Amino acid sequence: MADITAAMVKDLREKSGAGMMDCKKALNETAGDMDAALDWLRTKGLAAAQKKSSRTAAEGLVGVATAGTTGAAVEVNSETDFVAKNDQFQQFVREVTQIALATGGDVEALKTEAMPSGTTVAEVLTNNIATIGENQSLRRAKRLEVPKGAVVSYVHNQASPGLGKIGVLVALESDAADDVLQGLGKQLAMHIAAAFPKALNENDLDEGEIERERAIATEKAGESGKPADIIAKMVEGSIAKYRKEHALVSQLFVMDGKTKISDVVAKAAKDAGTEIKLVDYVRFQLGEGIEKEASDFAAEVAAASGVAQK
Repeated sequence: MADITAAMVKDLREKSGAGMMDCKKALNETAGDMDAALDWLRTKGLAAAQKKSSRTAAEGLVGVATAGTTGAAVEVNSETDFVAKNDQFQQFVREVTQIALATGGDVEALKTEAMPSGTTVAEVLTNNIATIGENQSLRRAKRLEVPKGAVVSYVHNQASPGLGKIGVLVALESDAADDVLQGLGKQLAMHIAAAFPKALNENDLDEGEIERERAIATEKAGESGKPADIIAKMVEGSIAKYRKEHALVSQLFVMDGKTKISDVVAKAAKDAGTEIKLVDYVRFQLGEGIEKEASDFAAEVAAASGVAQK
């Protein structure tokens, strides 16, 4: 067997874009012949996968799963919505969500976990890129758990059970009956999907965003021409309003438009005769924060076919 060095693996990785372990295997399979190793990767579809990795993946699916007091959500992206309808892609998202439910929400750690097939999440993802023909990425994941109570899930725009465009988890800590928590959790999750809170509590809101809002409010208030002390009160009033509108517990329940979420939970607790605590939530919206590339579809087709545009 040829002596495969780290430098050789690095060189092949840079040339092919394939994963480190795939490059090492290719070099072992070809007795260290760099060109043969590159061809080996191409025949396996591994080098081709990297060529697609520069393309923006902003479509795909969000997956959610729960098991009593535990829940997990993941987002797996693809380039087009067509892939989200692909059975192979859907099964991958479903299986990765179950793995996150069992192991946690660290994406890098998740990639090293074994799939039901025995290969790792990262390896299956690479294979999917090659066989489906689009760039895909495991973008984010999060796991919630409470010592008692329930984690409840909801999927908006569901493509398949547990898969859709918006996935929500709600963690409720309580001794209340499961049917009570499931009913409350479902209502809260639907609210979260619609109202898009940015944090659980007002104090959890990102201070950078608060300062940007303060700057905007200060500029607007300054245009009023009012005295400085009045302007200061106007600004603080705007910030207080922003905090209430974007913190989950102080938002007005979308189902009646007048009751604060904290009061919705308090009423449910009173009716159940035991404390119910809204501990945490997750809201994953597909492609959120990803800047999609503008493209000329006709130009792409022409380029692919080799026909020059006039």
